[in-house]
Amino acid sequence: MMIDPFGWQSWWSPWLLMTVLACALGYGWMIRAFHKTSVPLRKQIAFYAGLICIYLGLGSPIDLYGHLMFTFHMVTMTLTFLIAPPLLLAGLTEQMVQPLGKFKIVRMLRFLIHPLVALVAFNVAFSLYHVPSAHDAIMVNYTLHTVYYGILFFTAMLMWFPIICPVAKLDTLVGVKKMGYIFANSVLLMPACALIIFANAPLYATYTDPQMWATAMGYCVTNMSKETLLTLFSGPQSLAWIEPLTDQQLGGVIMKLTQEFVYGTILVYVFRQWYQHENDTEHNERERSLDPSPSL
Repeated sequence: MMIDPFGWQSWWSPWLLMTVLACALGYGWMIRAFHKTSVPLRKQIAFYAGLICIYLGLGSPIDLYGHLMFTFHMVTMTLTFLIAPPLLLAGLTEQMVQPLGKFKIVRMLRFLIHPLVALVAFNVAFSLYHVPSAHDAIMVNYTLHTVYYGILFFTAMLMWFPIICPVAKLDTLVGVKKMGYIFANSVLLMPACALIIFANAPLYATYTDPQMWATAMGYCVTNMSKETLLTLFSGPQSLAWIEPLTDQQLGGVIMKLTQEFVYGTILVYVFRQWYQHENDTEHNERERSLDPSPSL
């Protein structure tokens, strides 16, 4: 695969790297500003890992390869919208999030974190994006692409908020309800994954049509025009490693397996928390019932 013509800026996205570094510095400032003692190391690691996932998904060579092969596109999807949001939320503390409640717009939009609203918002946005006509339209329009990715990330954060809630009074889902919410997310992504995996032909023109591919590719390659891309390369197939249909099916499988792994891991964690809470509650009640001391 020819990589030199694209240039290092196309491969490593320095602007996104600077943005991620700024967010990392901002998180360090919030730790000092809102906490008298240090935030637990595990929370710091989670937040920084979330930022790394965002950069890997949208700023590393994975993003550029995502314009060449659908498989890498789905890796970008999983890193950015399934793995990064829960890590970022796990790294936040109640003291960091509570000041947002002072803003009127935040109070007005509080309904968005309702589990049902958040559940529907992300899964509809994600599924709609992978409808072939919608996907191709978004990929060849830079403004629409940027805005829609912002919507996907925002709704992904909303979707994960009821699961990994940094604010105790907003953590309304507990025990079985939270497990049901996770299971519902898994089910709602099945149609999009099934459409991709079991299709009999390639669905997305941006990975098969040279003109559409060159338009989409031109947005992430800073030193090449559409005409230059078409002169150097006949289309995405000249750079891809596998046939378009196999590539599409592999991307769908990666998405589904990663989703099941992430949701399954969270489900096990939530189940253990719920089971431990139930055991502790039962143990405390048993001790109170056996306490011989007279009641006052």
